[in-house]
Amino acid sequence: MINQDEFENLLTAACARLDAEARREIFRSSPQFENRAREVLQDGLASHPEIKIDFDPHPQAFPDIAVERFGVEVKFTLNDTWRSVANSVLESHRVETVEKVYLIFGKMGGEPEVKWADYEQSVMHVRTSHVPRFEVEISTARSLFDLMGVKYDDFRQLPMSEKMRYIRNYARSRLQKGERLWWLEDSPEAEHALPIQARLYTGLSMEEKTKLRAEAVLLCPSVVDSRNTRDKYNDVVLYLLTYRGVLCHQARDLFSAGSVANPTNDDEGGIYIERALKLLETEMTRAALTMDDALFVEYWGESVPPQKRIARWLEKADAIAKDWTPSKSLFVNYRDK
Repeated sequence: MINQDEFENLLTAACARLDAEARREIFRSSPQFENRAREVLQDGLASHPEIKIDFDPHPQAFPDIAVERFGVEVKFTLNDTWRSVANSVLESHRVETVEKVYLIFGKMGGEPEVKWADYEQSVMHVRTSHVPRFEVEISTARSLFDLMGVKYDDFRQLPMSEKMRYIRNYARSRLQKGERLWWLEDSPEAEHALPIQARLYTGLSMEEKTKLRAEAVLLCPSVVDSRNTRDKYNDVVLYLLTYRGVLCHQARDLFSAGSVANPTNDDEGGIYIERALKLLETEMTRAALTMDDALFVEYWGESVPPQKRIARWLEKADAIAKDWTPSKSLFVNYRDK
């Protein structure tokens, strides 16, 4: 059996090895980095031949790697940041044998670097897409659990209704002037609420509107469906509201209004959604390269390398669109070589 000091020494050695490899040639995707982390940790367990790391765990298992009573959640980014969306607050697929969780983070942007940290001390925020999710940051100034006044091990064992009481209080403490929580109920019978500060889409700058529209349509290719499909904007609205804290009254106008599809008022006709998306190509490409992989897993149901996301979006859009073929007219200059 491995003790805590041994395991932390193992993490230090593993991160040093991963760091050296990343500096020679960066890891290109989250699955590649996570699998390599498993291999390096297993190599480091040579003095404990009885310990075998599972190389094929449940896709939603938390943490990603289990080593007896210790666990490692692996985070990865191609950006120059130590911050990332992490696991669901629910932890419905937690590995029960794990008592102590650590974080291994591979940062490939800027100067490539790999570090490890205590998971509890790295959780610094809670945000949402469809469900509340922790957000982690290496060397954060103060952990979320310190801010909420509860130990992580106590918090994780609470029922969801009790977890949300802590999260509500935390969210209220962060409200700024003019911001409101979009949920109010504390009743235990209510479905879980999402901790965000709400803003109106109409009050945003044009630059931010464009950025958010690009992110939303990238995650939700259903907007290319027939104009008579009633629910095609649902995921777009939920993304803007639950992940970005933005309330949009008229979702249809995000992509079909003349002001976004035909800003020059040139009367050339055509399919408005096609014209609107053509104008978003640059921002969608930027979003594809920078948005967190966890969002694509959640909205698309799969992990896709950043450089492959536009091509995968076109495949999805082609399968959804009925009156036109997105791949014939969109991203002609952005295709993977």
